[in-house]
Amino acid sequence: MHTVAVLALPDTIAFDLSTPIEVFGRVTLAGGGPGYRVMVCGSEPEVAAGPMRISTEHGLDMLTRVDTVVVPARYDPLAPTPDGVDAALHAALARGTRIASICAGAFTLAAAGLLDGKRATTHWLGAQAFRSAFPAVHLDPDVLYIDEGQLLTSAGATAGIDLCLHMVQCDYGASVAADAARLAVAPLHRTGGQAQFIVRNRRATGTELPDLLAWIEQHAHRDLTLEDVAAQAATSTRTLNRRFHAETGQTPMQWVNGVRVRHAQALLESTSHGVERIGREVGFSSAANFREQFRRVAGVPPQGYRNTFRERSV
Repeated sequence: MHTVAVLALPDTIAFDLSTPIEVFGRVTLAGGGPGYRVMVCGSEPEVAAGPMRISTEHGLDMLTRVDTVVVPARYDPLAPTPDGVDAALHAALARGTRIASICAGAFTLAAAGLLDGKRATTHWLGAQAFRSAFPAVHLDPDVLYIDEGQLLTSAGATAGIDLCLHMVQCDYGASVAADAARLAVAPLHRTGGQAQFIVRNRRATGTELPDLLAWIEQHAHRDLTLEDVAAQAATSTRTLNRRFHAETGQTPMQWVNGVRVRHAQALLESTSHGVERIGREVGFSSAANFREQFRRVAGVPPQGYRNTFRERSV
């Protein structure tokens, strides 16, 4: 039987802690037996998890005696790691143990130096802080999970379920993983390269363009040109491009398309309107342009995005 240790650190996020417990703990093999033995390990006998406290079954020494270690996120991912955790993770890695993180649990792996020189992901909201703290890691915040062989990382919330199901498939095959997905009421398969379904121009803190961004939000459905946006800002297109890129990392028209895609996401989630109609309503000139821009920003085609959210609601 495959053994899994879930690492409970102080101030752990209970949802991320419970994800591997529930997914792995419910895996049943063809003969009716369990596929995994799951245990909770920690540096302390009891740790805080938001308003709850979690008792740990085993200490850090167990990390070198299992097949897989899963590291959930903490509410403060940059908080110092308790003594002994880094050494235990390094010892587990040296032994050949598979180590996976959920959401901001990647911060714990990176702080231990395990991700240096490797691709990794985390929740998109923590991407900037992660890059600043761990420049040696090749961060890709645009995917659901990344499998680097012995080291795996996932994005936030339900992406942790996707990663756990991916590991089940690696261990026992697609049929067992499909059964586990049905028990988790999750899509049967979302690849790691699928986007996190977030358009990151939702926030632009510290910008000097708040009035213009608010105007774009209200008028993105129109047939806007760069000249239209520059006229609203009362500046030249050249100056506008320079200011926009400096403050948002995007061109004005990239921002406009991002707003349109985000509006389209909301319509795909909440209405039964056809893809072509939605594209027109949010401001795209043609269905082909809408599909191209949606895939570029969201990482999947509009219908694929809608299907995923319908699967989640079933």
